[in-house]
Amino acid sequence: MKHKICGSSRVTCPSVGNKVTVVLGAQWGDEGKGKVVDLLAQDADMVCRCQGGNNAGHTVVVDSVEYDFHLLPSGIINPKVTAFIGNGVVIHLPGLFEEAEKNMRKGKGWENRLIISDRAHIGRLMSHLLSVSPPSLGTTKKGIGPVYSAKAARSGLRICDLLADFQEFSERFKHLASQYKSMYPSLEIDMDGELEKLKTYVDRLKPMVRDGVFFMYKALHGSSKKILVEGANAALLDIDFGTYPFVTSSNCTVGGVCTGLGMPPQNVGEVYGVVKAYTTRVGIGAFPAEQNNEIGELLQTRGKEVGVTTGRKRRCGWLDLVLIKYAHMINGFTALALTKLDILDVLPEIKVGVAYKVDGEIIQHFPANQEVLHKVEVQYETLPGWKTDTSAVRTFEELPENAQKYIFYIEDHLGVPVKWIGVGKSRESMIQLF
Repeated sequence: MKHKICGSSRVTCPSVGNKVTVVLGAQWGDEGKGKVVDLLAQDADMVCRCQGGNNAGHTVVVDSVEYDFHLLPSGIINPKVTAFIGNGVVIHLPGLFEEAEKNMRKGKGWENRLIISDRAHIGRLMSHLLSVSPPSLGTTKKGIGPVYSAKAARSGLRICDLLADFQEFSERFKHLASQYKSMYPSLEIDMDGELEKLKTYVDRLKPMVRDGVFFMYKALHGSSKKILVEGANAALLDIDFGTYPFVTSSNCTVGGVCTGLGMPPQNVGEVYGVVKAYTTRVGIGAFPAEQNNEIGELLQTRGKEVGVTTGRKRRCGWLDLVLIKYAHMINGFTALALTKLDILDVLPEIKVGVAYKVDGEIIQHFPANQEVLHKVEVQYETLPGWKTDTSAVRTFEELPENAQKYIFYIEDHLGVPVKWIGVGKSRESMIQLF
């Protein structure tokens, strides 16, 4: 490895090595991250997941075949890619193998290309906790929260524990299960049955499991590689920066990449924010730009806004640039992918949220408090629509003039360039600008 002298003849600075390209949701999820990842994964060597669990939902269409991903990195569709599930991910083992087999039946082999960090937490009890979970926070009902809770309480179980001494693992599993039973008295768990099922995964898992930190280090500092990190959920669902408490249980902003994979910040390269051309949200919680009217219905119907993971209808509203600017402050987007522009094709005019007022005063920040966020009055700019079908457009120049102006307006307001524009479901319908 080459070293450069760093201020003294005795101390050297190691080279940074490969940089990872990160794809993150900039709204409340469902922005179309899977499509951007699919595009970038075509020439990637490695694709990683760093947080979340099977509460993520990415749909990718390749050669008219639709693939649904919840836990596996969707970039695994490329047969040359090594997929890595990092320590920040919660792994529901039955779900992992089920999902893999479902996609394998559609012609995508995977098992010899999947690597799992030994420090990732296991969510075997997830499905049991669904029937007894606390009052709804508008979550995906996948039992992710309790696993992250156990992790923070230091009583969680990790992949390395399952593959070490099974007797010791069994004791800890029983202890965790009894903790859950004391919290939720109606919870029923067949301890021996569950342990028996977990034991059946051991041999299948072993070849896939590595020390995640060492694996990432070798990938970053070995031969030149294109490494892609696929964010799950989105900025406004982040446990720290999202619309708390109606959020997920992990950091789905850029910091989660370092903690969820075990890598330093200097190895973060491009950070692409994925933005839908309007705004959607699943579940409850404040949504300033929501349109509870015929506009919201039109966006919901035309955009087929139903969650991949939950099957729930998504709430819809205008594009909110205050929210995107906030996501950019946290993530430092180097470029954006704007998806589903074609859904706006039929509108004579399009509104864009550009500022928030609270108690008659413009505020400069995105409110942390839910009650304040509910009181926000969105200030809109009205832009002319284009009333033209864009779904067959394949270059920026072919877009109607007003559609181009819509893109320029977004770029100018945010100070971030738009690199891709999505006008349909397929790979081919992602227009690349540079």
